This record gives sequence, structure tokens and C-alpha cells, in this order.
Amino acid sequence: MTAQISRGEAAYRQLKEAIQAGTLRPGTRVREVEIAERFGISRTPAREAIRRLESKGLISFVPHYGAVISSLDHQATMELYDLREILEGSAAAFAARHASAAEVEELAELVAAEVPLANAPDKLADLNRVFHGSLYRAAHNRFLERSLISLRDSMALLGGTSLRVEGRYESAHNEHELIMTGLRERDIQAAESAARAHIRNAQRARLKLMRGEMLGK
Repeated sequence: MTAQISRGEAAYRQLKEAIQAGTLRPGTRVREVEIAERFGISRTPAREAIRRLESKGLISFVPHYGAVISSLDHQATMELYDLREILEGSAAAFAARHASAAEVEELAELVAAEVPLANAPDKLADLNRVFHGSLYRAAHNRFLERSLISLRDSMALLGGTSLRVEGRYESAHNEHELIMTGLRERDIQAAESAARAHIRNAQRARLKLMRGEMLGK
């Protein structure tokens, strides 16, 4: 039973990563048997992975068609970023107040690690998720962290990374540095303002990326 659960967990994570990376695009049909073959597992853990993704809204069931990767329209994208701005700002504010010195140092090291990856947007996106996850934990508010993780799961439907937008790495890195300044100085207002500005700029970059995709660029 344990092995089966671990296979289901692995399939769930791999499927979610494929959605997040844009390998599985919105509207793509998801067949249980194909997932089982793709990850070399039985249909039971494949079914478990699909159901978990459905519970998080990443997969939808279309009558007479089956399971498909869910999609986000323009309005839903705006709403997600608007909520993320509020929650990330709160996380930074709480972290400025509650983070330990070790947690602040860890965050600083993650920001420094961005520099060698300036020309590797996919690796940079992975590191970015680690940074934000560490920021959530440093806030020391389990309910806020849970809400942010749920929101991040929904944003996986956007696919790809806005760090591919020209100039976005440089601005995002500087924005992270401003968040770190607020955390180091224990300046709650500065940390929150920097985090909110960071998400607003990420929203603009995402919209630019979406426009480019619509125009086939």
C-alpha cells in the first residue's frame, strides 16, 4: 500500500510539474491509461493523481469527453494575481516580524543564487518557487502559508514562467533584494510594500507573456 501511495504521489507531482512548465497545456485531454504508461505505474495511482489534481482545480471533467487540463481566462488570471499581491504582502510583513536570523539568511542566499541563473529562466523559475515557499514559512502563520500554497497550485495553470519576458529577471531580482532589505531591517511596512510591488510587476509581465502567446510570438 505504501509503495502504491508513493507512486501516486510521484505521478501527482510529475503531472503538476508538467502543467506548471506548460508541457501539458490547458485543454489537453488526460487519460488514465496514458498517465499510467507515461510514468510506468498502474492505473490505480494514476487515477489517484488525476483525482487530486481535480480537487485542486487543475483538472476538469468535460461531459462526454473526459478529464482535461483546466484553463484560466484573462479575468481569472487578474484575480489570482490581485489576491496573491495581498497574501504575499502579508507574508513578507509577518516574516519581517517573525522570521529567525537563520531564515532571513536562507532567503538572502536564495536571492544571491539567482545571479548565475540569469540566462536560464526555467531553473530560475524553480529557484523562485523555493524562495517564495521559504518566505511563506518564514512568516510563521500556517493558515496564510496554506492559502498561498493553494493559490500557487492554481497559478500552475498559467504554464511556463513570466521570467522569460525580456528584462523580467533583472527587475525581479532587484525586487527580491528590496524585500530582503525590509526583512533584514525588520521594517514591516517596507517588506510588505516591496512584496506587493513585486507581484504587481509579475502580473504585468504575465499579461505581456500572454499577449505574446496570443500573437504567436
